[in-house]
Amino acid sequence: MEPPLFTPGELLCLGSSLAFSGLFYYLYRKKTRVVARIQEAPKLQVDDDLPALVSAADGRCLPYVALEGIVLPAKAVLTSHYHERLQGVIQKLLLKEHRLVWNSLARSWSESERVLSEQVYTVPFLLASPDTEAVTQVSVESPLRAVCLPLEVVYERFQQPAHGFRDLLGQYLSGEKPKGILETEELLRVGAGLTGIGELALHPDGSLHLQPPSQGADYFLCLGDWQTVLEELESASGLWKGAAMLCAAAGLAILLHALCRAFLRARLRQQREDKELDSEEAGDGGLEDSCVICLSRPRECVLLGCGHICCCFRCFQALPARLCPICRGPIDRVVPLYQA
Repeated sequence: MEPPLFTPGELLCLGSSLAFSGLFYYLYRKKTRVVARIQEAPKLQVDDDLPALVSAADGRCLPYVALEGIVLPAKAVLTSHYHERLQGVIQKLLLKEHRLVWNSLARSWSESERVLSEQVYTVPFLLASPDTEAVTQVSVESPLRAVCLPLEVVYERFQQPAHGFRDLLGQYLSGEKPKGILETEELLRVGAGLTGIGELALHPDGSLHLQPPSQGADYFLCLGDWQTVLEELESASGLWKGAAMLCAAAGLAILLHALCRAFLRARLRQQREDKELDSEEAGDGGLEDSCVICLSRPRECVLLGCGHICCCFRCFQALPARLCPICRGPIDRVVPLYQA
């Protein structure tokens, strides 16, 4: 029975590599499209010429722009819990527990974390021009729908628990050891430079609004300029591309390995068949030309007067009687046989 081209393990690895390669390529293409759209988007700054520019667009809306400005609160403002002088418009309070978990397979402790509490607060805020004489302001809508929040850490404290002997004994028996609790506060501060990438619309009351794109494109808010977002997306795109190529190369290696193995099997089978055929031909030739007495040496003489060619000269000399081994007729004389 002919063995299958792929073993079950190879089929599993080949299917997995192709599936992951397709997934990573899809993510790479998605990131590439986002990068291309950001590169093509108009790069604007908040100034007094902005309302006229948006008003001249179709539907008084620019579908996708990169807008730079300074963060200002619309009305109320958020104050840091730990620094009274710090004020912001988005605040995130995070409480995270860090633990060490025993990995019996690796025979070592590995770190894990668990979010105990996460609170996000936001107030309406605007993007304004760095020029104090400009009066145009843009309202930033739905900041929590952005791909990631443009926050910076303003407070961080790690609290380590105190362990007694009984606690340590229980931790080693349970395989879990609390490492500590990390408390952080992140803030989008008033006065920070912010770049928003999304839809810019002029409302009937004359106010400008930066909002998530209605066509389903990604909505970005980031500290710094638009090139920061672009570099991060290009880095992620390159990562997905490399992962897709690596998985495709793994699948190709498995395929080539199976094909080479099948080729070697066919080659060995052909060599074996050729060898058997040569042996059969050599065997047939040996039976026809070999001495009928010893079956090993070639026939070397002609027995007269019957004329049979049936034995080698050594076996002829060893005959007990001068009779032909074939017809049992008397042998008058022997003539050597010469084969050209």
